[in-house]
Amino acid sequence: MIRIMFVCHGNICRSPMAEFVMKKIVADNKLADKFLINSSATSTEEIGNGIHRGTKAKLTEMNIPFTSHHAVQITKDDYKNYDYIIAMDSMNLRNLQRIVGFDNEKKIHRLLEFTNYSRDVADPWYTGNFDVTYTDIDNGCRALLEYIKEHNLKIN
Repeated sequence: MIRIMFVCHGNICRSPMAEFVMKKIVADNKLADKFLINSSATSTEEIGNGIHRGTKAKLTEMNIPFTSHHAVQITKDDYKNYDYIIAMDSMNLRNLQRIVGFDNEKKIHRLLEFTNYSRDVADPWYTGNFDVTYTDIDNGCRALLEYIKEHNLKIN
């Protein structure tokens, strides 16, 4: 089983959006039974809070199912238990290093590293633009799945 943890600052906008987008993509590819996909935060600011209304609205608009979700913070154990830890931006890469330590196993990546755009996924908490964030996340998740298909024997 391939284990993916998506990470953003608060775990209410970008990382849950990525979690549910990726779950839909792997289901559409008939690979859902080969993946465990979750999301978490690097901060404690939103712990226990649900998905942001803008993320819910965008997922609903795009016909992407989602379940109840409460923000959690990533832990050192999560580093051990996941194959891919996918950050939404550079700040969260730095925060991840503080939380989990050095990435000896090269598990931590920025989502858009897997696309032609090696940049951060904009935080709609600040921009208010859930459309742009969704497009980046959808493109990043599709590229991540292609990367996994090419590099991981667990799904072949």
